[in-house]
Amino acid sequence: METKIFSKKQIPEAVELLKKGELVAFPTETVYGLGALATNEKAVKGVYAAKGRPSDNPLIVTVSDEKMMENYVNEVPERAKN
Repeated sequence: METKIFSKKQIPEAVELLKKGELVAFPTETVYGLGALATNEKAVKGVYAAKGRPSDNPLIVTVSDEKMMENYVNEVPERAKN
């Protein structure tokens, strides 16, 4: 596995790697996250493998807004809106 550190200016390059099914680690407020495109089955399997996580333990999908969320769910409960 190749490790590369990206600057803020290089984020578009990291996005291209994600589009190709690669994994990207990124800092959060408390820990580092491991990211992949949720729509790329190979990449999602890569996250499970990298974390040594069983496939019956679901992953978090982070979205930017309600419209994007609707791409990943069949129904949005009222309490989750707004």
